[in-house]
Amino acid sequence: MPRIQLLDSWRGYPNYRLIWTANFFANSAQWLQLLTVGWLVQRLAEGGLATPLLVVTVGGLNTLPGLIVSPWGGVMGDRLDRRKLVMALQALMAVLALLFAFFVRSGAAEVWHAYAYVFISGCCISITQPMSQALIANTVPRENLSNAYAANVLTITGTRFIGPFVGGVLIANLGFFWNFTIESLLYAGVVLALLPMKTPYFQERCAEDRGSVLRDLVEGVRYVWSGNRAIFLLIALGMIPNVVLQPLMFMLPVFTEQVLNKGADVGGYLLAVNGGGGLVAALMMASLGFLFRRGPITLTAAIASSALALAFAQAQWLPAAFVIIAMFAFSQSWFRTTSGALIQTLVPDTLRSRITSFQSYGRGFVVPASLLVGWLTGLTSVPFAITVMGLVSLAGALAFLATASSLRRLE
Repeated sequence: MPRIQLLDSWRGYPNYRLIWTANFFANSAQWLQLLTVGWLVQRLAEGGLATPLLVVTVGGLNTLPGLIVSPWGGVMGDRLDRRKLVMALQALMAVLALLFAFFVRSGAAEVWHAYAYVFISGCCISITQPMSQALIANTVPRENLSNAYAANVLTITGTRFIGPFVGGVLIANLGFFWNFTIESLLYAGVVLALLPMKTPYFQERCAEDRGSVLRDLVEGVRYVWSGNRAIFLLIALGMIPNVVLQPLMFMLPVFTEQVLNKGADVGGYLLAVNGGGGLVAALMMASLGFLFRRGPITLTAAIASSALALAFAQAQWLPAAFVIIAMFAFSQSWFRTTSGALIQTLVPDTLRSRITSFQSYGRGFVVPASLLVGWLTGLTSVPFAITVMGLVSLAGALAFLATASSLRRLE
């Protein structure tokens, strides 16, 4: 039997514990924002014909700045102190969330205010999220990187389980103010966690390798395209869970209300169950390691996610919806953890921030995808739109399975 290794990195490296804690706070804040803003827009636009479109697109809007900001953020992360960069931006987000909480409480908020808040927050997230992943490799030796990366996924899936559950109850009983206030406090917690952290495994760039900002960007693009082709294929395959299927999460408020005929509290439970499925997958990988070849696993997980999206489209019975959304999250988490760990072990540290930013670059296309799905939902129905998403993603995953032989060989 494989040895249980869940706490190896946590127990052995104090600086990893600090980045893990910081990521737990940051991801808690982002899941809480996703839930709260979706229901806020649902409330503000209630009764309008464009309500499904508005709810879906506001959920994905924080990914849009990544199309411009993320690559340059990756360049900054390879030129500056990654830890200080994350701290500065998280402090800014803490102030922004607190100001928005009081603005919502004043009763003056409109739909466009929520959009502006999410967009500004997305500019910061487009930089901090890849940098926080890159910092993991700076706190543990290379032989522990896969375990550390897998254990870090618990900060995503675990918070997706806890945050929406609490957030949905708060919305139903106290309104939106406290959710945004808690979001602000969580960002402040990130700053406090990173203050004492060191990066003993950071690899300094040679002086002769330092060029202009544009040269650094081109160097990163060239490495992805021709330096290691497997990284390019992994990034391209990531478009399936991160772009084609991602609008499903933003549709949960509309799905909950129109298909399941439930309110914000059940919407929070649904998102929490989704987090529970991802949490189980992350616990398995962090505890047992990667028992099979990681290349085939990423392909299998992409296919499974697509099939489960098709099943969720037909889930009009609440218990069935809970089970399917949990399995969907399990497959999504398995894909993202496996492909992310592969990329982190393949890339040199001097390029780590740039490549990690490129890895998340595709998320910027979530907004166009969400607009299309929201428009289709308003024109037809929620189940029909989800079915189309599932069919498109399944076709893409099967195409990669048939053609990407280098992915199938990855260990």
